Amino acid sequence: MTSSLGALEREIVTCRACPRLVEWREAVAADPPRRYRGEDYWARPLPGFGDPDAGIVVVGLAPAAHGGNRVGRVFTGDRSADWLFAAMHRAGLANQAESVALDDGLRLRGAWVSAVVRCAPPANKPTPGERDTCLPYLVRELELLANARVLIALGSFAWDGCLRALRALEHDLPRPRPRFGHGAESVVGPYALLGCYHPSQQNTFTGKLTEEMLDRVFARAEALGSGASEPPRSGGI
Repeated sequence: MTSSLGALEREIVTCRACPRLVEWREAVAADPPRRYRGEDYWARPLPGFGDPDAGIVVVGLAPAAHGGNRVGRVFTGDRSADWLFAAMHRAGLANQAESVALDDGLRLRGAWVSAVVRCAPPANKPTPGERDTCLPYLVRELELLANARVLIALGSFAWDGCLRALRALEHDLPRPRPRFGHGAESVVGPYALLGCYHPSQQNTFTGKLTEEMLDRVFARAEALGSGASEPPRSGGI
């Protein structure tokens, strides 16, 4: 399985399927803001990373232009990463609370982190066509992560992407179609899907997402993954 994930990673990082995203990620790298001048940007698509035996998969929207697109790992080198991995560390899913560089020593236990779209998009807004072109990578990751049973969708775009990926895996979606919300829950095939506000500055600076809210999502994910909790409920946490 690990070798299959490695093969998928090699395929992802060489992808040039979306011309607009290729142009944008490379343009950002060629003209970075002053604080990152002199750094050698990754400027390629990003695979997921973590524990191949993960029971929990965290799914975001796409890499940040000066975060993952700069350093070469999703949810790394920006404020969203600070929030996400601090919470994962508190939950015992990460060995440290920081994700700042490829060689920072970060290791995940029981968790995998990924995204719906693998290239940094302009204004953080992939087009529907770009989403659909990239989605098979998430589908294949889920196929290879045989122990994954809980998906945490960070934001409505990731929630929609997870539902699309699960449908592509031929799991029947509930009707009516589950709606995103912080703490929303749904069962799709063998998976529990949990909604969480994205740990962006827009949400964390305004208090829309707090550390306590993020911690409750991870606690719920671990309970569901261990089978030590009641099944997902429509009302959320």
